[in-house]
Amino acid sequence: MGVGTWSWGNRFLFDYDTSQDESIYEAYREVRNAGVTLFDTADSYGTLDLNGRAEILLGTFERRTNDNYQPQQVATKIAPYPWRITPNSVVRSAEGSLRRLEQQKLSVAQLHWSTANYQPFQERALWEGICDVYDEGLCEAVGVSNYGPKQLFAVSEKFREREVPLAVAQVQYSLMTYNANTNSGNGKDMNEACDDVNCRLISYSPLCLGLLTGKYTLKETNRLPTSPARQQLFKELLPGAHGLLDTLEVVAKEYGKSQSQIAINWCMRKGTVPIPGSRNLTQARENLGATGWSLRPDAVRELESAASKVTKPMVQNVFQTE
Repeated sequence: MGVGTWSWGNRFLFDYDTSQDESIYEAYREVRNAGVTLFDTADSYGTLDLNGRAEILLGTFERRTNDNYQPQQVATKIAPYPWRITPNSVVRSAEGSLRRLEQQKLSVAQLHWSTANYQPFQERALWEGICDVYDEGLCEAVGVSNYGPKQLFAVSEKFREREVPLAVAQVQYSLMTYNANTNSGNGKDMNEACDDVNCRLISYSPLCLGLLTGKYTLKETNRLPTSPARQQLFKELLPGAHGLLDTLEVVAKEYGKSQSQIAINWCMRKGTVPIPGSRNLTQARENLGATGWSLRPDAVRELESAASKVTKPMVQNVFQTE
């Protein structure tokens, strides 16, 4: 299991500020002690005065830990900002990430999203640029994010032409996106598409921004996140997710696990690599508790039956392509 850092530096959804850094470090140290080596991040996680903050934190935290760990592996995503319109601009972006991480090489350099839907000419430059990042020895392999099956097949052809290894493709993947992930177009779901191009599927937001943890409800106590953006989103999603959340609760009790651990383990049973965020020690331990065991096939079917009946699933990322 990887541990995602997408929540670090995100003020809009998670009310991040730098006073939380020590708590985040405790979470980082906990998962490193447990043997986790893979960390997913992005150069866009942190804006304005927090520009590149997630990468800076990852680099700083790694240097604070002892030397007995296996080396940290960082898969960072390069945002296709409007000004990144040449292959060289992608290379410079990767170099910037390495400076913030204070590392010589990325494990995986990823394109954060596709511009095919709104700027197809930029897309070709991004593909060439990420290949150049590999050719210049700045990463071990490349990956993509928010690419559906159709676009994944297209970009994999380019990588084959350039003899660049495609390691991963990541999409928003959870029980709250079950229908979208199993009916993603082009006659293939994302699991099948990744198998066809020989890469691993990474599931980001496996807890649907925390909605699947069971902490939030509109019933009686009306418990909601502090972030206004997440409050509004959960008010829209929770009414249609009661059946799924009730099923998660029943399965969690049967297994002696938390709802979060059941939701994450379901992603693993689907063959994905989940990257839940951890911003404190409690969350880190919770996420680690999703490993070392597996849901039985009957529980998987029960959860998927409930997920298929969600009346308002999680909205897809605006940059997600077919």
